[in-house]
Amino acid sequence: MSQHPIIALVSDRDVKQAKGFRAAAEKLTGASLEADYQAEVANSPKRAAEDLTHLGIRVGRKAKGRQHGRDEKHLAEAIARASGDTDLIAEKLELPSGDSIQFIDSAVPIRTAAPDKEKGDSDPNAGIEDLPLLAMIGEDRVAVVVLKYLEPDATRSGAGDTPLRLLLQGIAHAAAIDANREGLGAEIQEAISKATGEEAPAVVIAASPKYWELCRKREAQKGAGWIRELERIAREIGETIGTEVSFVGLQLESEPGWDYDDEGPVLTSKISFVKAWETGAGKLKPKPKPKKIDPADVIVEADLSKPLLSYSIRDSYERGDRIAHTKLGEGVVQGVVGRGKIAVMFGEEKKLLIHERA
Repeated sequence: MSQHPIIALVSDRDVKQAKGFRAAAEKLTGASLEADYQAEVANSPKRAAEDLTHLGIRVGRKAKGRQHGRDEKHLAEAIARASGDTDLIAEKLELPSGDSIQFIDSAVPIRTAAPDKEKGDSDPNAGIEDLPLLAMIGEDRVAVVVLKYLEPDATRSGAGDTPLRLLLQGIAHAAAIDANREGLGAEIQEAISKATGEEAPAVVIAASPKYWELCRKREAQKGAGWIRELERIAREIGETIGTEVSFVGLQLESEPGWDYDDEGPVLTSKISFVKAWETGAGKLKPKPKPKKIDPADVIVEADLSKPLLSYSIRDSYERGDRIAHTKLGEGVVQGVVGRGKIAVMFGEEKKLLIHERA
């Protein structure tokens, strides 16, 4: 059994599928995720215990150009590098909620060693990924930013990248931050001269506006159902874990918004945040009540088993009777309308006539 139940959920088939993630979301609750979150915190690798740091760690070759499947990693690195450049990132960059956000570092390692294949899921390092983008919200709240980038002319959002999967990734990252709170907090204070508070880490799901647009256009995701479920989960984990979740659109003034220099990805576009969807998008519209059909509005066909009757105000008539009117011609009685009146269809025109007049 995995030591990291939320990371296991990230890889769940239904969570990754456009047709299955809403149903998967419906099964998740704040209480169930709190239990999984605490398991993640308890089993997360602890870098400080191994005399390992988190910030400013770079491994591998510096990227010299775009690579398939690495846009989010490169964008995160470019944003982190530009964190002090007020021409690209506003001195007080804000989320749609009005909270300020300050970027600290990207690709922040949590693992203490490469996963041991022989240990499998029993290895605490199994399945652990780097924090994509570490940030500070407000004065002292640590946050993880999960990025999803799409070109403005994209027609697909990518296999497996459902909003629920991004959310669960963010929650797993928040648990890793919680597990390394003391050591990571000390490094953050040294890096940006800010002390970290005691609140649970926040999660920001920042995706291209095109991503959110395509999510809402997918046939399997149309309607407000999946938005409602994600907002419910976010609300419930806020109440149980204390983690605050923000779903936002990440806007870039140019595309793709970054380039490359000798040190790797470099931001070339100003960034800003907007709401991922409009307020109330997750509310289901009430189904319209079926319109009551007045029996008098249903066209009654003539009862051919009955003879054609000459109309008289003194006679009594029933639905389906055929009557012959001296001026209006032949008609079919549609029914009794009120006391002493009948509705009669003459061709395509309905008329009210008197009957049963003493």
